[in-house]
Amino acid sequence: MAYKSILTVLTGTGTSAAAVSAAARIAMVHDAHLDVLALGVDRTQVGYSYVGTGAVLLQIGLEKAEAEATALEVAARAAIDAEPQGLRWSLEAAVAQMGGLTDLVAQRARFADLVVLARPYGAGTGAEAEGVVEAALFEGQSAVLVLPEPGRLDAAATSPRRIVIAWNQSREAISAVRRAMPLLQQADLVTITVIDPPTHGPERSDPGGMLCQALVRHGVRAEVSVLAKTLPRVSDVLLRHLRDQNADLLVMGAYGHSRFREAILGGATRDMLEHTEVPVLMAH
Repeated sequence: MAYKSILTVLTGTGTSAAAVSAAARIAMVHDAHLDVLALGVDRTQVGYSYVGTGAVLLQIGLEKAEAEATALEVAARAAIDAEPQGLRWSLEAAVAQMGGLTDLVAQRARFADLVVLARPYGAGTGAEAEGVVEAALFEGQSAVLVLPEPGRLDAAATSPRRIVIAWNQSREAISAVRRAMPLLQQADLVTITVIDPPTHGPERSDPGGMLCQALVRHGVRAEVSVLAKTLPRVSDVLLRHLRDQNADLLVMGAYGHSRFREAILGGATRDMLEHTEVPVLMAH
């Protein structure tokens, strides 16, 4: 498998240049085509209104979303023009209401090998950013590469040499590993990280061993690192391990619990996306 179609979806002008630049660099490395969707979101929620005002609110919301899509399109075109010659790309501007965002993003994501998105949490981000990530993961069934803060993104992040895999034997984790294979095969070192492996699980005698063997057969330079949960949250252990390894990328399964439980109680997925200093490649 190779990445030949890469998609990025823009919902905020503050992160659009960094997202386009990162996606473009990945596309160039893999000789892939880059598709950019500049998405203006109509956030109007008309629950009730006086007679006639609902239509006015909807029109105002639509006009604002169209202006936002136009601004994103201009920013995306400027970012693409700054990239080296030879990049194959297409750019589309669209408008969607919050309720229709999932279908639009999923339809594009289904036909992409990799979706590159800005971090959905932090200053200046809205609910639509998280909605785009979830639409690509769940309905689009695509691998999603979530970028860290723009100031922390460097060249190594788009062509990672040291990669950490968060391995917990789950179907989400193995899905992420399979989707990350083109990057894993190019890395100098891939560390399969197992945190507090179960003492009675199928891998109790050799945590991460079967995955390591499978990766080595694909030409991946892999090793296993078993860690104790010495901090309150798994995400804290992973973040520290990423720094210790000087990692360029984290590969992990996304949302092992229900999204509702993740949203209310938090979880490793949300914690990593909020605090990561490196890109995170996820799949579900």
